[in-house]
Amino acid sequence: MAKSTTMNGDQPTRRDFLYIATGAMGAVGAAAAAWPLIHQMNPDASVQALASAEVDLSPVQEGQIITVKWRGKPVFIAHRTKKEIEEAKATPLRDLPDPQPDDARVKKGKEQWLVLVGVCTHLGCVPLGHQGDYKGFFCPCHGSHYDTSGRIRKGPAPLNLEVPPYEFASDTMVRIG
Repeated sequence: MAKSTTMNGDQPTRRDFLYIATGAMGAVGAAAAAWPLIHQMNPDASVQALASAEVDLSPVQEGQIITVKWRGKPVFIAHRTKKEIEEAKATPLRDLPDPQPDDARVKKGKEQWLVLVGVCTHLGCVPLGHQGDYKGFFCPCHGSHYDTSGRIRKGPAPLNLEVPPYEFASDTMVRIG
């Protein structure tokens, strides 16, 4: 038969109660002190809100580029003209430092919409739209020229402008992220 660890044998004493109560309060106090340290590691609500962004494309005119914010970065949404689409498709891949066909950078059936992270792949500057030698994007900081598909054509940038994950929720709504 198991024996009790109390002082007087079978009955718990006040001292036993105090040990248990002190231990329980210490555990609660340690948990209460640790909670703010653990909770501060959660992402900020503003970051969670920017995990995806929905953009209404209905007011965007053909030939216009709008900028939205996603995950703290600018995202360019360009409503390309037929001429811009044709120029992007006609570019030989051998002329590109980072070869990628135009149809790999847009969604099938929605070729008029180009969605790009608006950060230069050289040093992280923000390029300007409808500028540069190829009338796509131009980074004035160091002279990188991108075409109407956001592909690097000239300058120090090593890669094309990034295409973020996106999908069309409807004909006039795009969800980025």
